[in-house]
Amino acid sequence: MRTALIVIDMQLGSFTPYSARHDTLGTIERINRLAAKVRAHGMPVIYVQHDGPEGDPHHPDAPGWHLLPELEQAPDDMILRKTSCDAFLETDLEALLEREKIDQVIVTGCASDFCIDTTVRSALARRYGTVVPSDGHTTADRPYLSAGKIIEHHNAVWADFLSPVGPATVLPAAEIELT
Repeated sequence: MRTALIVIDMQLGSFTPYSARHDTLGTIERINRLAAKVRAHGMPVIYVQHDGPEGDPHHPDAPGWHLLPELEQAPDDMILRKTSCDAFLETDLEALLEREKIDQVIVTGCASDFCIDTTVRSALARRYGTVVPSDGHTTADRPYLSAGKIIEHHNAVWADFLSPVGPATVLPAAEIELT
C-alpha cells in the first residue's frame, strides 16, 4: 500500500501566544518521526499551507504563513497551498496523490476541529484509506471545550465514521506501520 503523509497548517500564524495549541512540541516531534518513516519507505510527505486573506496571519506575505521551523523538512517534500479547511478543495492534492499512486493517507497537523476534521472526511469520501495518529494533530482550547477533549472527540468520531472505505484508522503515531 502506498501512503502519503499530509501535514496541515503547521504554520507560525497558527501557534501564536493567543492561539496556544495542545502539546505543540510533542505533536511536532511525532510528525517529524512519521515523516522520517514515510520518507524511509520512499513515499511522499506533503506540507499543506493555508493562504489567508490580506490582514490574516496566514496571508502568504505575512510572517505567520511560514511553516514552523521545528518541522524537519526534506528537499523532496512537497508543498501545497489551500484557502479552505479542506486540503482537497480547489487544490492539486488529489491529482498529486493520483500521480504518486497513493491509496492511503496519514493526516496530521492543526487544527483538529477544523482543517484536520474536514480533510479526514474528504479523504474518506474520496475512498482513500485514512490513518489519523491520535496524537499527531492539535488544536486550541475553545470557549466551550478544552483542546484535549476536542482531540479525544474527533479521534472517536473518525474511528466510527461511515464512508465507502470504512472509518479512519486512529492510533498513536508510534504504532503506525507502513508496508
